[in-house]
Order: sequence, then structure tokens, then C-alpha cells
Amino acid sequence: MQSQRLPSSGKAAAAACAGCHGDAGISKMPGTPNLVGLDPKYLVAAMKGYKGGRRKNDVMKSVISAVPDADLSNIALYYALQKPARAQTPAAGDQAVGKAAASACAGCHGDKGVSANPANPSLAGQDAQYIAAALKAYKDGARSDETMKGLAATLDEAAAKNLAAFYANQQPQSTNVRKPLTTAEWAERCDRCHGINGNSTDPRLPALAAQRVDYLEKVLHAYRTGERKSPQMAAMSEGLTEADVENLAAYYARQKARAVVYVMLPAK
Repeated sequence: MQSQRLPSSGKAAAAACAGCHGDAGISKMPGTPNLVGLDPKYLVAAMKGYKGGRRKNDVMKSVISAVPDADLSNIALYYALQKPARAQTPAAGDQAVGKAAASACAGCHGDKGVSANPANPSLAGQDAQYIAAALKAYKDGARSDETMKGLAATLDEAAAKNLAAFYANQQPQSTNVRKPLTTAEWAERCDRCHGINGNSTDPRLPALAAQRVDYLEKVLHAYRTGERKSPQMAAMSEGLTEADVENLAAYYARQKARAVVYVMLPAK
């Protein structure tokens, strides 16, 4: 799992993006990128690029500069969880010629433009004008990336349009991101071992109800980092974000502890 902030907050934050990038991140404006189908890590990095000035766009810099980094993650996850679709914009270029040229891009951007590397964007279904403009920016040095600059250096305007037309016509795929769990859903998983509301009835498993928040947070962090050893807890805690840890700790600290009496039976 790559990101786990709640998509509802991302949807609210993404409302400011819809005017240009379309509902659910499906672009209808030529030259404006699709946001659906992009890995959250890539999209966060791109937004931070505009925010920090590494990517040049005055409109994006103005919009992003007021958005906290936590909300950037929420926005990226929201778009990653939307149903992928091609940009609803025209593509001028020869797709067949572009397909032949795309073989040089597949190593980083995946077969037919569906990237398997979170650091590299998927190009499938992307707005053609945006792709062509990005290639020109790498070629001219307006975007800084030595690998892309080297590849784009040999492309003239027609070749860039052909490549863009090929990718624009490909079908984008869903990202490798699972829908995040709410605190209630995480607690339901924990209760399977630690008892309802964290009141364990198994002497081998600790009760979580009414424990101190700071203690619960410390323990969860220890399992996440491997400081505490437990295959079961390591598997469970791997998907927890910092926010999940805080919310779970607060949830169990609020639960009422119930007295449990264990009766040891004599061995037969």
C-alpha cells in the first residue's frame, strides 16, 4: 500500500483543481493533464515541484502554494482512486508512427504507457498536447531531468506529436493503491485478536482498552519498524500511516476496560 489518507478530505481539496483538470481528474481542456491514473507518489512530487518552483507554471504555483503538504497527499490519493479514463481532448499526430517511437519509453513508463514504477508517470490516456509540451520542456531545459532531456533532444515537433497521440489513445489502468481503511475498520481488525473494543479474553494477548495513548503509539511504531518482533503484528501494522497510529491509539485509550478473570484448570 502506498498511501492511506482518507480520500474524502482529498475530494474536498481537489475541488479547486476541477476547473482545469476536470471532474475526477479527467481533463477536457487541451494542454491540461489528466490526473486520474497517476501514482500518488508521482503526483505529490509533481505538485511539490510546482510549489517549490522546480516546475514552471505561474497558475499552478499560485494554486499549490496555499495547499498544505498533507492535503497534497490527500488530493493525490483521491485521484488515484478514481476510475481511470482517457483525457477527453483531441490528439493530433500519427499514432502508428508514435507507437514505434514509444519503444524507447517503455523501460520507464511501462508497456503502452502504464508505469510500474511510482516515480515515473503513466502516460496512457494522457492529454496529447500536455505530453508534447512536456517533451519540449525537457528538450529546452525548462524541465530538469537528464534522462528525459537526452531522450527528448532527438524529437522534433512532429515526432513529439506522434508520440503523444499514441499514448493519448492508450487505455489508462488503475493504480496499485488500495482504498484506505477508516479507524473503525482498523479497529475491527485489531478486535479479532485483542477482543471487542480492545478487551482481550486471551491471556496470551494484551488488552488495548484504556491503555495510555503514548504507550499504544510507541508500541505500534515499534512493530512497524521491527523493533518489536511479531509476524502477525508486523503484517498488520505495515499498512498503518502516522495518522492511523494516532487515531487507533486515541480510539483504544477511550474504550472502557473490563475486568477479566482467568481460571487456570489443572492439567489432565
